[in-house]
Order: sequence, then structure tokens, then C-alpha cells
Amino acid sequence: MKYYFEKTTNYSFNKAVERVTEELKKEGFGVLTEIDVQSTLKKKLDVNFKPYKILGACNPSFAYQALQTENRIGVMLPCNVIVQQISETQTEIAAVDPMASMQAVENEKLADIAIEVQQKIKRVIENV
Repeated sequence: MKYYFEKTTNYSFNKAVERVTEELKKEGFGVLTEIDVQSTLKKKLDVNFKPYKILGACNPSFAYQALQTENRIGVMLPCNVIVQQISETQTEIAAVDPMASMQAVENEKLADIAIEVQQKIKRVIENV
């Protein structure tokens, strides 16, 4: 099983970040964290890296339901979405497949939540 969904776009890097953030909002997600990998690697290791951001997306309602069902599920939250420049004219957007990560958790009550979140994340990627 592939552990992510992805889509390649012709958006600029900044436009791709903007578009995925908009689509996440439409599905009830907010971006809790934004890690600028390019900047961090330059600062910490003095290496050059392509534009690459990790967005920590969270849907509060689903997070609450999951936490009520499995109190340690927070180690799997938030849902990470990456935006990376793959060429001068293309940017890739990828997101974790919640079903893939939930397979590691042995709690059948999480399955329905994971399916709903999976559908929302798929729509985000498809609609960017």
C-alpha cells in the first residue's frame, strides 16, 4: 500500500502552498505547523536544498474523535502535507494516507475516522 497521495502541478512553489492551504480549509483543516525545509537545512547544515515545505494539517473535529478513541493517537497527528519544487515549472503536492498510518494502530474504532479523513485528504490533493 502506498502511504501517500500526490499530484504534480504547474504552479509556482508559493502558489502551490497557497492552493493546498485553501483546499485544506475547504475540507475543514487548518495548518498548525509550517516547516520550511529549505531554510532549515541551510541554517542548520549550510546546504542548499530545493524549495520544500511540510504543512502540519489538522481537522479539529476528527482529531478530537480520534483522541477520544485512542489517547496516544497524537503521535500520528497532524496529517503532513508536503509541497516541493520538482523542476523550474512543476511543483508536487503530497499528503500522508491516513489509512496507511492507522494500520500501525490496533484499534478498529479508528477505521471509520481514518476513512473519512482519507476521503478529505484525497479531495484536497485532487482539487489543487
